[in-house]
Amino acid sequence: MSTAFVTGATGFVGINLVRQLAEAGWDLHILCRPSSQLQDLSDLDLHIHRGDITDIDSLRRAMPQAVDAVFHVAASTNVWAPHNTQQTHINVQGTANVLEVALAHKARRFIHTSTFAVWGFQHGTFDEQTPMRQDADWMNYVRTKRAAQDLVKQAHAKRGLDAVILHPAHILGPYDRHNWSRMIRMVNEGSLPGVPPGGGVFADVRQVAAAHIQAFHKGRSGQHYLLGGQQASYLELVAEIGRQLGRPVPRRSTPAVVLKLVALVQDYWGRMRQQEPDLTPEGAAMITQHMNCDSRRAIDELNYQQTPLAELVRDTCEWMRSAGLLESS
Repeated sequence: MSTAFVTGATGFVGINLVRQLAEAGWDLHILCRPSSQLQDLSDLDLHIHRGDITDIDSLRRAMPQAVDAVFHVAASTNVWAPHNTQQTHINVQGTANVLEVALAHKARRFIHTSTFAVWGFQHGTFDEQTPMRQDADWMNYVRTKRAAQDLVKQAHAKRGLDAVILHPAHILGPYDRHNWSRMIRMVNEGSLPGVPPGGGVFADVRQVAAAHIQAFHKGRSGQHYLLGGQQASYLELVAEIGRQLGRPVPRRSTPAVVLKLVALVQDYWGRMRQQEPDLTPEGAAMITQHMNCDSRRAIDELNYQQTPLAELVRDTCEWMRSAGLLESS
């Protein structure tokens, strides 16, 4: 029986990963913050360790010696500047801590979850060989995720850590409580204020989780793998959500300049009230871009699968209904 240690196990990707590992018979150790909710994992046989990746002592207590795989999924996806200090502590120092303990405990392989956003705002479709642009580095999320993966690469190159780095694109699927499910709920409630003019590629969280496991078995040490999916504009995504739910949706995108202006105003008032706004300048910048990546390396080497968008939206909506997150009319 293989042994795994998983950070971020109660997050969107983490839940799907842990459930697939459990189904495959792994001996599972997960690190959870004291405040983390375990309702989506309560039916599984797990070794649950309360702690935090920013607390290296809790990592030392939780991670087994000679663990087969460390899946480092935990991260802050914050896109509001007042939270940058905390995010840097989580994404950079937290990753340094996990790496240090993995090396000390002689972990067999380290699977790191990054993001396709570290390539910056590319023009056209990009792959793992495309040089990373610096034009998105003003966003702390992108900057810290790039710094985190650089730490992984350094541990691989200088300290002999067997590591693989995965880069999911936009992710949809079951157990999404806070990401694209928010847009789905707004479409269902008729409260969607507008549609961003950007777009991208949409990955199935179940296939992203499966790719993590295949990265342990088949991934080339030191390699990066982009995990994308069907390409679509946000307008096409919203249209598909509306079709699945039987709800009217906007037929035109909101101009980027309008969204960015709204974000600046909301950012100002959010800082005054010390309350994160619905739309931040960083968020507006991301949703007004078209980010399209090529997943052929993952398809060829990790047996990565891409789910058609209509099927992916359907499955996400069905799970949301089963979880009581989507009311029927």
